[in-house]
Amino acid sequence: MKLIKIICMVMVSGTLFAASLINAPAPLFSMTDTNGEKVSLKSLTGNIVVLEWKNHLCPFVQAHYDSGNMQKLQKKYKDKSVVWISVVSSAKGKQGYVDNKKANNIALKEKSAAHHILLDKNGKMSKMYRAKTTPHMYVIDAEGVLVYAGAIDDNPRPFYGKEKIAKAKNYVVKAVDALLEGDPVAVQQTKPYGCSIKL
Repeated sequence: MKLIKIICMVMVSGTLFAASLINAPAPLFSMTDTNGEKVSLKSLTGNIVVLEWKNHLCPFVQAHYDSGNMQKLQKKYKDKSVVWISVVSSAKGKQGYVDNKKANNIALKEKSAAHHILLDKNGKMSKMYRAKTTPHMYVIDAEGVLVYAGAIDDNPRPFYGKEKIAKAKNYVVKAVDALLEGDPVAVQQTKPYGCSIKL
């Protein structure tokens, strides 16, 4: 039954980000997070920003959190001028919809180390970034330039085991590490995998 659920929910996007948006200023956003703090991309200039589209009921997201992989990445960059933002683009009445309190409770249970959680209930932010799946990952450099968009790694079936997640090539890690070292990001765009965003 669980396998059927996974198959029904899977959505691998065949559309890549428009090439003109990579290496261009990332779409500006300004929102209030689940703790009532104002968060804007402009105010984060000088930091590397990671955007993680999330739906806590998506098996792909669950695999990364149940294995501890997502939290490990969040903690890896906690003190390195990297701001990690989880974005929930689920409309009211749709799968994955949460209010501030529920979002924070889930994050606490998961031991998430994200700096902010943004609830994109109307889908405005997901449309700005053309986010299609959960997870769908973006990396923005310290000058506000979008340098990576796509999958978290090269393992589109993370629910098949923690070992596969651990051995996968993680594109987000590669991108952030390159920026921290002052190197160019080698892989800037990949095909995202996961559940479709619920709007």
